[in-house]
Amino acid sequence: MTEFALTPNALIQRAGRTWEVVIGLETHAQLATRSKMFSGASTAFGAEPNTQACAVDLALPGVLPVANRAAVACAIRFGLAIGATIAPRSDFARKNYFYPDLPKGYQISQYEVPVVSGGSLAIAWEDRGQHFERRVALTRAHLEEDAGKSLHEDFHGFSGIDLNRAGTPLLEIVTEPVMRSASEAVAYARALHGLVVWLDICDGNMQEGSFRCDANVSVRPAGEQALGTRCEIKNLNSFRFLERAIDYEVRRQIDLIEDGGRVIQQTRLYDPDRDETRAMRSKEDAHDYRYFPDPDLPPLVIEPSWVASVAEQLPELPDQRRARYVSQYSLSEYDSASLTSSRATSDYFEAVLAGFGAAAGPARAKSAANWVMVDLAAALNRDGLEPAASPVRPAQLARLIERIEDGTISGKIGRELFAILWAEPSSEADAPDRLIDARGLRQISDSGELEAMVDTVIAAHPKSVEEFRAGKEKAFNALVGQVMKASRGKANPQQVNDLLRRMLSG
Repeated sequence: MTEFALTPNALIQRAGRTWEVVIGLETHAQLATRSKMFSGASTAFGAEPNTQACAVDLALPGVLPVANRAAVACAIRFGLAIGATIAPRSDFARKNYFYPDLPKGYQISQYEVPVVSGGSLAIAWEDRGQHFERRVALTRAHLEEDAGKSLHEDFHGFSGIDLNRAGTPLLEIVTEPVMRSASEAVAYARALHGLVVWLDICDGNMQEGSFRCDANVSVRPAGEQALGTRCEIKNLNSFRFLERAIDYEVRRQIDLIEDGGRVIQQTRLYDPDRDETRAMRSKEDAHDYRYFPDPDLPPLVIEPSWVASVAEQLPELPDQRRARYVSQYSLSEYDSASLTSSRATSDYFEAVLAGFGAAAGPARAKSAANWVMVDLAAALNRDGLEPAASPVRPAQLARLIERIEDGTISGKIGRELFAILWAEPSSEADAPDRLIDARGLRQISDSGELEAMVDTVIAAHPKSVEEFRAGKEKAFNALVGQVMKASRGKANPQQVNDLLRRMLSG
């Protein structure tokens, strides 16, 4: 397949022609409720097949669905977070299609009036060395139930049906067709994933199917206003697959058009093993599903008082917290964005700041940010842990930072102490102080002791002394290293530098 070049404004140039990509995403976020959208069956993941499907989920005769209030509250929470309109009255509809894992022969969803309309989401991303920021406009977010799952492996040539997922509450979040590159689509998907997890309405577990994206992709000659024929790539459950699937589909469509063919509207699947999309079925339009209001469900009425109650319980949102870090602690936009990329990371950072008490000013906030973004992040990644499970508690990290700042330990010893705290977990906030004394980690700041060390190093390394006095700064650094080595890393680095320069120039 022919490669293409992406210009800074996301236009594709190839063989003398310029193309524009148009992308819209539909994302299914499984809502974090204990029971299903229209029944009391459990939504817990990992149960034996068909053990969490009740009479309502199985569509047995005479059963009636009842909407899950907690799922509706999740939708309101999301709508408020993106600045959308919450419909005071909306309806549930039947989306009719026939598939083995859909017991009723229809899916209960929303069609004409969704619970959430409009809104936008801020995103930022890097592409080919350039930084971009924008807001992605959303069309709607509506409530619906999930279907079951068809299993095609280990059934001796047959397929199995697991209806545990049937009826699981979903919020389908639909964007306008405003994205212009795979990297931008991934940035949006990451930002949306971070938001629904931040709001605690979805666990975001992509491996378990809690967050799945469908990408609508089309291409058109640059400058044209009419949209090209789109293809929908279904059920992309990783950001890497989302990017690769879009890139492949863009190349496929451009190749097809330039070879004299035309794009057919269809649903496609992405095969990660072959890194390609392939046709699944001809794309259905809304009329193919024969939507009509569900006669078993009354209209969904959301009183203003309910919206106000949900609004009062909203946490500080990522954008708000990012702005506060910049204004209150003078952190850079980059640091603030990194710290608010996930609520778990941001909450850990907040807890470190709380450990400083009233002394949590800009300087300490910057130190804490560096420790959280570098040392903590590396340790968590290495051990596959979330911030809440960190063996080094936030209060302990705050105490460690304080001991570096007051000169009790050096930065180098601070990292050694961090490793000890990680390997030997303790719930005590003063564990750093206890370990400093127990292991003799206290920094040497006594001027007499340091002068003796510096004298010994100067006497033992006359060549380095001569080179420094000849103007070679590297020789000075070598001498500092020798003093630090002699002190086993415990000497106060600044004092060593000052003493060494004074004694060498004397």
